[in-house]
Amino acid sequence: MSRFKNEVTHLQAHVKTLRMGAVALLLMALLLGVGWWSAPKFLTIHVPPDLRSGSTRKWWDVPPESVYAFSFYIWQQLQRWPTSGDEDYPRNLRALSAYLTPSCRSFLQQDYEYRRSNGELRQRVRGIYEIPGRGYGDDPTARVRVVSTSNWIVTLDVSADEYLGSEQVKRALVRYALKVVRMDVDPEKNPFGLALDCYASAPQRIETPPPAPAGKAGGAVGAPQGDHP
Repeated sequence: MSRFKNEVTHLQAHVKTLRMGAVALLLMALLLGVGWWSAPKFLTIHVPPDLRSGSTRKWWDVPPESVYAFSFYIWQQLQRWPTSGDEDYPRNLRALSAYLTPSCRSFLQQDYEYRRSNGELRQRVRGIYEIPGRGYGDDPTARVRVVSTSNWIVTLDVSADEYLGSEQVKRALVRYALKVVRMDVDPEKNPFGLALDCYASAPQRIETPPPAPAGKAGGAVGAPQGDHP
């Protein structure tokens, strides 16, 4: 009789152990579920454009080439007036506001008001493009200066063309020094996690050196005076 009693006690202890194990597994599953639910749904990884060789990156690291590509793309879109600067400039500010810091957007809004009051926008068509030979690949260290892990200064050498109707009224070679900051606050509207913080210094007019004779090289960058770039 005692043998059966001992067997029943052993089975009850085993069932109790199984129940405790099931409760522990349930708690572990709940903890894993909470961790999965709170984990970010999207993670931006910046991959260098040259994929001929391998690359190891920390997930939060933004390489200089990505910062330059972001800066040039957003600035080019911001400066593009396909119909009339009077309408296109404020529309660009609204459309690209997620890629600008609040202070930069306020500064550009004031720039828009200034240009409009001076008659620089009405029926003006504008676009900028990179000056050949002055892109990131030609001198990377001169194009992106790393201030910290979340701050950069990007130098863009571009040609800005403006037309009034069919007549070209301006072609300015301009050097922009732009501040770029990390601003990963709204991945839905800004998947880059970066934002332009406007100018690090005032835009400068530049001129490309004249073509040198065969076997010679020369010319220096200047900054002649001119109207607003």
